[in-house]
Amino acid sequence: VQLQASGGGLVQAGGSLRLSCVTSVATFSNYAMGWYRQAPGKQRELVATISSGGNTNYADSVKGRFTISRDNAKNTVYLQMSSLKPEDTAVYYCWSRRRFSSADHWGQGTQVTVSS
Repeated sequence: VQLQASGGGLVQAGGSLRLSCVTSVATFSNYAMGWYRQAPGKQRELVATISSGGNTNYADSVKGRFTISRDNAKNTVYLQMSSLKPEDTAVYYCWSRRRFSSADHWGQGTQVTVSS
């Protein structure tokens, strides 16, 4: 499974960014998708996930500011990030897991930097 993330960049606090992750799988609708992030010196943490059925889950720190969505026709998952804060600065990784599988797949990461 190949995951290609894009959309990161430098933005001022209060601004917005949209991350995209496109996958190579043939049955995208069978995969849970999500985003994790890792800030310097910190462990990787969950940001948001979306199940194959469209159920979403968010870290408390991003609830109300970030929205995860998926387009099964385009094999793509999105993360709309608004009201960004300097503490959102991290490398954001796309994640996927096929239904009934325990194998996690990761993209290469995209840097998000929020300046104060």
